[in-house]
This record gives sequence, C-alpha cells and structure tokens, in this order.
Amino acid sequence: MDIQDNVIAEEGEPMEEEAQNSQEEEKSSVYLPGQPLQEGEELICDQSAYIMLHQAQTGAPCLSFDIVKDKLGDNRDTYPLTSYIVAGTQASRTHINNLIVMKLSNMHRTNKESEDDDDDDDEDSDDEEEEELKKPHMAAALIKHQGCVNRTRCTMFNDTVIAASWSELGRVNIWDLSQQLKAVDDPNLLNSYIKGNVGNSVSPLFTFNGHQQEGFGMDWNSTNPGVLATGDCKMDIHIWHPKEAGSWNVDQRPLVGHTRSVEDIQWSPNEPTVLASCSVDKSIRIWDTRAPPSKACMLTTENAHESDVNVISWNRNEPFIVSGGDDGFLHIWDLRRFQHKTPVATFKHHTEPVTTVDWHPTDSSVFASGGSDNQIALWDLSVERDAENVGEEITEIPPQLLFIHQGQTNIKELHWHPQIPGVIISTAESDFNIFRTISI
Repeated sequence: MDIQDNVIAEEGEPMEEEAQNSQEEEKSSVYLPGQPLQEGEELICDQSAYIMLHQAQTGAPCLSFDIVKDKLGDNRDTYPLTSYIVAGTQASRTHINNLIVMKLSNMHRTNKESEDDDDDDDEDSDDEEEEELKKPHMAAALIKHQGCVNRTRCTMFNDTVIAASWSELGRVNIWDLSQQLKAVDDPNLLNSYIKGNVGNSVSPLFTFNGHQQEGFGMDWNSTNPGVLATGDCKMDIHIWHPKEAGSWNVDQRPLVGHTRSVEDIQWSPNEPTVLASCSVDKSIRIWDTRAPPSKACMLTTENAHESDVNVISWNRNEPFIVSGGDDGFLHIWDLRRFQHKTPVATFKHHTEPVTTVDWHPTDSSVFASGGSDNQIALWDLSVERDAENVGEEITEIPPQLLFIHQGQTNIKELHWHPQIPGVIISTAESDFNIFRTISI
C-alpha cells in the first residue's frame, strides 16, 4: 500500500454533505508526518487503510505490556478477534500501580468494504443494533504492584502463564497469572475478584532485590523455558535460572561489558545461551552465558548509534537484529558481519527517539517501529526502489516504508500478535491501539 493512503488532511469551511462528497477529492490532500498544518486543516484517519482498528484505555497509562499466548489457535483470521495481554501502569502515585491482565474481545473488522454484509435494504434498520453488537469488550483483573512498572514480559512455564515485572523501586517480581486469566474469561469470577479486592492480596512467586538500581531491560528465553535476563540502569545484566517450587536462582555476578544503563535485552530465538543487549553507552553486545560473566561478551559494536540505543529486536528466522536509538535512526545488523561494526541497512524516518521495534513473527523482511514522534512505521526490507522513480521528489520516502500509523501520544511499546496474522498492539501515554492494516 502507498503510505499516502494512511492519513488525509482536509481544509475549508463546513459544507453541505452532498457538496462535500462531490468535492472530496478536490479538498483532500496527502499528509506526511512533519508537514505543518495550515489554518482550518484537520487530520482524519482513512478507515479504508485498516482491516481493523480499535482503542482501549486503562486510566493510568501502561507504558509496557506483553501479549499472552493463548489456546485459541495459531494463524487465526476469523473475526471477531480475541487477545489476552498483561500490562503495567505508570500512575502518578507509587502506591496505586497495578499489573493488569486484560482480555480484549469482540474485535470486529472496521474496514466496511471488507465485510460480507451485502444486504443494503436491511442495513439502515439494523445499523444501531449491529453497532451495539459489534462493540469491542475489555475485561481486566488487577494485581497491586509496588512502584510503577518499567517493563513487563510474560511466558509459559510448566503449563502456567507467568509474568516478570520491573519495578521503579529496583525490584523484579515474578507473578502467576492463572487466577487473573480465569477471571477475565468468566464474568462471575471477575465480579467476585473485583468485589473481593483479590488483586490487593496477590503476592509474587519470587522477588529479586539484587539489582543496584531500577531498570528496563528484560526478556524471557524462548528456547530455554523459565530462563530470564534482566538489565538495570547501572549497567548490570543478571541471568535467572528456574528452580523447583516457583523459585529462581539469580546469578549475583552481572555480565561485564556495558558502562551505562542497559535499555533492552533480547534472547536469541534459536540459541538457548545467546542474548543481545543495548545501552545508553551507544553499544550493542552479543553474549554467551556459557562463559563466566566477565568473559561472556562475544561481539560488540561500540558506536551502534550516535546516542543512546533504546531498543533492539532479534529476527526470529534470520540472523538479523534491528536497533532504534535516541538519534531517530533504525539500523539493521547482520550477525554474520557484526564484527564489521557497520549496519547492512539504515533508515531515518522518525523525527524523535525510537522507543520500540519488533520484527514480524513469521515474515523475515517485515518489522515495525514506533517513537516519541507519535508514529508507528511498518517496513518491508524486500521492497526495492523502482529505478524509474529515482530522482523524483517521492524518493525522499524510503521505498521500504509501507505504512504510517498515527493517533497515539508518546508511543512506548508495540508487539505483533504471534497468533493473529498482521495484528499489532501498541501502547502509549494516551491509550492502547489494536490494529491491522491492509498493507500486511
């Protein structure tokens, strides 16, 4: 799809509906982020560019979340859709924060052109009833959390969904989400859960207080269940290994290498002992935990970005990592050439710090990025510039840029849904967005 289909700016005085429709093409113009709006212009989302687009709000902003893998099946594409997530709040007061387990359901298509309703005669009379039936639902079960949640990640371990949460108070907690997931699936259980204030009395399975500062880096190992890595704002990364009875052995010796805050951590999707990390020290490092912590760093790119490296994502099928930094750049790194310390591709579209990146779970050429410039960009590395268009003004836009999604304020995290093709969930200071574009 052409990114010009995404957002439209309209201008002019209010008109009669019939006249407005007849002049729609004349009054509409393409808007690209960064362009100034003239007086009277307004940004309007082009709904036809989306197969699905929904919003959700949780009161206090949730600046980190993860998608819970469910038992509803993989590669499902039948609407309405359902998704489970766990998110952590960043409330203004430390003592009123929560982990929130949410069930987002009854999410219908929002692209009317793609629906199967062909009976125009019955459409008008049934509109109100149909709209009511198609309203999305959100059920939420809260767990009281000490301090703002800097980051949360979940995994399946011993047939149980567990989540780790990084607290601003410097603690990392592990939680069993079984009770909350049952509650959001059953209105009666959820009502009892809420009325009984059950969430206020839930205790973590395990808590680690060994980090010397709060942190943000956190990732579960997908090939070695129960293994966790956490990184803090000092520079330390600790490796966790599960023990029996819901406990973990955390190596008190941190991995030695970074000199400033560890911002993000990603385990290799294929090698159970290999992970990557990025830091405010501008570096990206590859580690092998089989070595002693002081010698675990295998590969390093010292100046991966011009400033802080905020986020990384490891391609699930190919040896590539994408990184995003405070400089607004996106770099693609080929791990087979990592020692060359030069990215194989670089993109500069975001006008402010990149705060989130995520490779598509199955398409090795597609990834998404988001930033403080209130944009989510979808990229396809398989797209090449058309030689016939070289030199035209449009070539200022990278041909790999498929789509720009806007509408959220200060975007913090996004994730592709691993079981629902093409669906992205994103969180920001303003709200959650759940969407699928026509481009992926």
